[in-house]
Amino acid sequence: MLKSILIVGAGSFFGGAMRYLLSLLMKNMYGQGFPWGTLTVNLLGCFVFGIIFALFSKYNTINSPWCLLLTTGICGGFTTFSTFANESVQMLQNGNIGGFIGYTMTSIVVGISLTGLGYWIVK
Repeated sequence: MLKSILIVGAGSFFGGAMRYLLSLLMKNMYGQGFPWGTLTVNLLGCFVFGIIFALFSKYNTINSPWCLLLTTGICGGFTTFSTFANESVQMLQNGNIGGFIGYTMTSIVVGISLTGLGYWIVK
């Protein structure tokens, strides 16, 4: 159990650091008017998670430490539902209904689609 916790923790650290750096890059490129950083990390994370999970499923190694590191650890640390939820609420509070609808629908529909695409590519 301790080994699994350390594996997830190490992956989360790496994933979280990558998320932070990519979010900074997106803010520098596109400004702060729309949460492009969070959208990008969540969609990219969904796609990568789908690929990784499909690969481990294909070889029946879902319970391996590597799967735990890459999915729960790195992908879990890289993506962020809490930031997505907070940014969505801020859009509503600021009266940006169109941005809210576009952001939430894109995150949900495209995120699920990219996870499926990643899985489908491997299968």
